[in-house]
Amino acid sequence: MIDKELEQYYSTYRDLFASEGFKLLVQDLTNNAMNINSIEATKDANDMYFRKGQMSIIASIVNLEHQITAAEESAEADESEEA
Repeated sequence: MIDKELEQYYSTYRDLFASEGFKLLVQDLTNNAMNINSIEATKDANDMYFRKGQMSIIASIVNLEHQITAAEESAEADESEEA
């Protein structure tokens, strides 16, 4: 069993991921990513790098649930190995 503080951390994230608001945010960001990732709409190299940064942030948020789940599973596996 992971410590109480870490357990609360993961529980808070699970609550966030279950919320309708987070699901809508991920859906909106995924839809926006299609427009941001458009080569046709890119004006110049600076715009391309700006869009690349936007895509990186969007990917971080869209993949956050998977990252947190993987971290929680890893922490639980580490705990069970120590026991």
